[in-house]
Amino acid sequence: MQYRKLGHTGLDVSPICIGCMGFGEPSRGYPNWSLDEEASRPLIRHAIEAGINFFDTANLYSNGSSEEILGRALKDFTNRDSVVIATKVAAPTRNGPNTFGLSRKAILAEVDHSLRRLGTDYIDLYQIHRRDVRTPWEETLEALHDLVKVGKVRYLGASSMKAWEFGEALHLQKLNGWARFVSMQDNYNLLMREEEREMLPLCANEHIQTMVYSPLASGRLARPWGATTDRSKSETSQDEATAASDQKIIETVGAVAQERGVSQAAIGLAWLYSKSVVATPIVGALKAKHIDEAITATGITLNDDEIARLETPYTPRIDHQNVSDPGIHMRAAEAATGFKVNAA
Repeated sequence: MQYRKLGHTGLDVSPICIGCMGFGEPSRGYPNWSLDEEASRPLIRHAIEAGINFFDTANLYSNGSSEEILGRALKDFTNRDSVVIATKVAAPTRNGPNTFGLSRKAILAEVDHSLRRLGTDYIDLYQIHRRDVRTPWEETLEALHDLVKVGKVRYLGASSMKAWEFGEALHLQKLNGWARFVSMQDNYNLLMREEEREMLPLCANEHIQTMVYSPLASGRLARPWGATTDRSKSETSQDEATAASDQKIIETVGAVAQERGVSQAAIGLAWLYSKSVVATPIVGALKAKHIDEAITATGITLNDDEIARLETPYTPRIDHQNVSDPGIHMRAAEAATGFKVNAA
């Protein structure tokens, strides 16, 4: 496993991050598809033995059960200093006032709950789980800064929001000398490329990398068009406005995969690795093969023709004046700043 720096930091992470949303007691979270502790532990061990050191969870997942399972497994299977634990704060985990959001009170309480469940005295990457519009940015950002300064948190990350909101947060952090966000966790894949308009160019300009959730569009890129799973049946239905382009993209992924002799999942992930602003996809591994496919993807370098074939059918999800290529802004930002994360 070849490790890489996370954005503009000295933190070494594997190019694969294991998403732990699927690890959790079904009675406390997602009864139709989450894995209990007995089923989760072999997958965590398999990832560690493959050299993966990056794990992403949240206080929300299975009402804290995901953090508990991950913490116990890491303690049994590896050395704490060898792994990078990322978790999140903002979502409600219990009833009552001040039990969710990003107020100073909520953040300081929730970090201690997460530390207890994870069985550790520090969190490597503490991420805000969306923005809390009810709390002033200054209150949230100073509280996060304080966690870094007292040693409970090593680095700070953010997740999906408007680019202008993220830009405002970064400005306030710089203005006040507070610890800055080093990563952005967003929804980005061949079927959802809207972040290329504003967020990814902003991240490139600020030397911030992204951790991509749903890198295979909830598995749709990993299976033939029209195929379903138990999880997909319970999720949002297909957007009719983009169904035709989605079908073409998925079929092209299948064609490239067949030509390469690899799985569709490997091609979907390899496309993400072609983007310098992407640090790592967050792979929701519910089977050992999901981890193995991700490992295969790290060794695939798609050529320009393959990338063009995969990207050309895309239909934007939102109207945007005079923009036919949603990636144009990201490429322009990278060209202007000269920032190429992990470039050789």
